[in-house]
Amino acid sequence: MTAVMNGVRILEVAEHTFVPAASALLADWGAEVIKIEHVERGDAMRGLMSSGLASIQSDVHVLLEHSNRGKKSLGLDLSSDDGLAILYDLAKTCDVFLTNKLQSVRAKLRIDVEHIRAANPDIIYVRGSGQGEEGPDADKGAYDSLAYWCRAGVASGQMPEGADRVPVTPAPAFGDSIGAMTIAGGMMGALYHRAVTGEATVVDVSLLGTGIWSMGAAYALSLQFGTPWQPPAPDQATGNPLVNFYRTKDGRFLSLCCLQAATYWAEACQFIGVPELADDPRFADAMSITANAGVASDLLQEAFLQHTLAEWRVRLEGFSGQWAAVQDTIEAAADPQTVANGYISDCVTAEGVPFKLATAPVQFDGEPRTAGRSPLFNEHGDEILESLGLDMDAIIDLKVRGVVA
Repeated sequence: MTAVMNGVRILEVAEHTFVPAASALLADWGAEVIKIEHVERGDAMRGLMSSGLASIQSDVHVLLEHSNRGKKSLGLDLSSDDGLAILYDLAKTCDVFLTNKLQSVRAKLRIDVEHIRAANPDIIYVRGSGQGEEGPDADKGAYDSLAYWCRAGVASGQMPEGADRVPVTPAPAFGDSIGAMTIAGGMMGALYHRAVTGEATVVDVSLLGTGIWSMGAAYALSLQFGTPWQPPAPDQATGNPLVNFYRTKDGRFLSLCCLQAATYWAEACQFIGVPELADDPRFADAMSITANAGVASDLLQEAFLQHTLAEWRVRLEGFSGQWAAVQDTIEAAADPQTVANGYISDCVTAEGVPFKLATAPVQFDGEPRTAGRSPLFNEHGDEILESLGLDMDAIIDLKVRGVVA
């Protein structure tokens, strides 16, 4: 695949997933990413062995791999003057500075915009935050389960009226990963802008803003009608029996999404095995189908219960309407479309242990990019320091004084 980010150098001072996953995407696309980690413990993600939703096997820390593949690692004490001097020297060689540190922390560490720009006036400065850079909560931390999922209305958008519990996020780092794609796009746009105009910009992306954008269509409707967005009740007819979930004989689900019901109705009846419904006057046109949507859905549900999901995959193969099986992650990973397009990549840790990762969702020139692996803590420390002109005696001295790992 064309390495569109080849030649771009990114300096990262960030932890966890939201912001680091953004530079991981650019690393997949060819950028060189230098990850600055805490001089003793490294990225806090290295010590996180449970996401709260799932435990992590000790031989492969896949969540760390997801957000740090393809990077170089340097353990550096940013609280020391010598460590900060090294960071500034690295900033002089980089195109982008990327961080998720809070405003107060950036000021305390002297890594805010004015500090990094003093070292390199042409560097693009990128900030990932919980709630944005302005407002009363600008200097408060957050996780995607809070700012993206709950505060932005995403969780509420999953709760039918009368629900007695709040749905949890569908996956670890769900909002983080979506936010990372947003940051990646912002970085690429800023790089293009600098290439065209010579101007280096400051880029801001927050979990709250990303969540609101993800719910953008719902916000448009909510604000137009002055009513909070809520999904229909599980047993509420949609008005279109060909836009619905249907349970199969083996307890699985299949989703139909044929937005033009009248266009597909007769054909759907044939494939589903109820040809008599094609000529039923209750479903003669779009208006009658809508008026009798509940009855039609009940009749189709009876038909879908006659066969297993595997059988329906075969029976609906030639149907021109839109449908999909409701799959779990293991099934989706083995889906022929996933395999054919390279959406899952085979990877190997530094120790040679195999594992798999989702690949970057953007491909260039029709070829998937194989995901790299995350670095060991400080794996590239000496190499990075040597690139700044430090000899081994100087590097050893920094190690002894605890400035570098």
